[in-house]
Amino acid sequence: MNVLSSVILAVQMLAALGMIGLILVQHGKGADMGASFGSGSSGSLFGASGSANFLSRTTAVLASVFFVATLALAYMSNFRPASSGSVLEGAPVSAPAPAQSAPAAPAAASDEAAVPAPAAPAEGAAQIPTK
Repeated sequence: MNVLSSVILAVQMLAALGMIGLILVQHGKGADMGASFGSGSSGSLFGASGSANFLSRTTAVLASVFFVATLALAYMSNFRPASSGSVLEGAPVSAPAPAQSAPAAPAAASDEAAVPAPAAPAEGAAQIPTK
């Protein structure tokens, strides 16, 4: 199934590149109006109106191929084995060790022991691992 999805993905990419090329080659609707007043040459490789039919039909065929390939890839993605979760869940996250401070003064006459404050999680540049 992996080979089939690779082939469909390649067909989708080629159809997308073909559509991009054909759309860039086509003339806009305003170009035909300028050619009718003599400001451009109406003759081309395919004739005066033949290029519009050929290019637009080829673009429509490539768009259909792209659409079918996209639907096939979406359908095939349902049959992949479910992963255990997000990619980010597999990355180890380690907070830097809290800095050792000077020993605390002995507690006064109370029975309460000095409880250290919990270490805050690292933020910003402190999350970047160093070598």
